[in-house]
Amino acid sequence: MKRKNYIFTNRRDSRQAIMGTILGVISNASLGIVIYLSYRSGGDAPISYGLTGLLAMLFSMIGLILGVLTVREKDMFRLFPVLAILLNLVSLGILAFLVRLTF
Repeated sequence: MKRKNYIFTNRRDSRQAIMGTILGVISNASLGIVIYLSYRSGGDAPISYGLTGLLAMLFSMIGLILGVLTVREKDMFRLFPVLAILLNLVSLGILAFLVRLTF
């Protein structure tokens, strides 16, 4: 017996919001790994960890912009834009805390 699929809405997920969410996950994961490795080495971190932090900041800013632009669009589901905004704000907050901690 074949089942028919009914669609009761024209809403869809935005590719930009999904990309913003992916960038937020990558940014948070890379920051978590770098923080763990730096803690494990006693705070003596190579310069590549700083480069990873800069790339995480760049990814977070791009992801935040994509999330904010997408949340304003009509006929889109709101899960991925809100998730992108939250994940990228968390990542930027962690980076701000780390920068504040070092200076």
